[in-house]
Order: sequence, then structure tokens, then C-alpha cells
Amino acid sequence: MSDNHPGSLLAQPLQRPSAGRVAAYAGLFLLGAIVGFAGTLVQAAWFPGGLLLALAGAAGTFLGGAYATGGRGGAVAPVAGWIIAVVLLTTSRPEGDFLFAAGGASYLFLLGGMVLAVICATLGAGRQPGGGSARLGK
Repeated sequence: MSDNHPGSLLAQPLQRPSAGRVAAYAGLFLLGAIVGFAGTLVQAAWFPGGLLLALAGAAGTFLGGAYATGGRGGAVAPVAGWIIAVVLLTTSRPEGDFLFAAGGASYLFLLGGMVLAVICATLGAGRQPGGGSARLGK
């Protein structure tokens, strides 16, 4: 580009993320796993308030991660931790113990969390290229 503008983000070469960004993503991954585990316990204990509290906590974690890192990757990291934790908790143990009952609240938590994950990852703060706010045609 002739005006020393870097151009589109898609045209930029890939760079390794900094150590701080990798640590932030790892922390958000663990936070998502913790929120998923806590939500699993809360949603079954206090229905329907616990379900709403668990989903609100998940949405806050997903969207907060996006705004904290300034990109959608900040929402994807806790989503990955949440999904892995919840899926691992859905399996029953050989002793017959399980955390998810076969009820409507458990399915609402699973499906509602996945819908919130998609919404927050889509609406999260995406990185914008630097430069002026003028239209492309100017």
C-alpha cells in the first residue's frame, strides 16, 4: 500500500504469539474448565436459578476472555476448557457414579452452554486493523 498502511490482517504474515498471550490463553483455558465444573454442580443443585447462574457464569467467562485479550481467541480458549470439562463430566464411572442426570436441566446446560459459546466467540471483540476510520474508497 502506498500510504504506509499495513493493509488487511489477512495479508499480514503470521507471527508467533508472545509469551504473555500464550499464558493468558492457558489461564483462560483453565478458567473455562473450572467454570464448566462449577456449573455442572450448580445447575443440578438449585434448579432453575442454578442453571441460569451456571450459564451466566459461562457467558461472562467467554465474553470476558474475548475483551481481556482483545480478540476472538480469548473467547475460544475458555470455550475449549469448558467443553472438555463438561464432556468429561458427562461420562459415568465404572462404579455407576455420574454428575449429569438424564433430565431436561442437564440438556439445557449442555446445549445452552454451547449456544452461548458460539454467540460469545462470534460477538467477541475481534482485532481491527490500525489506521484511519475512513471508507476504503477515499
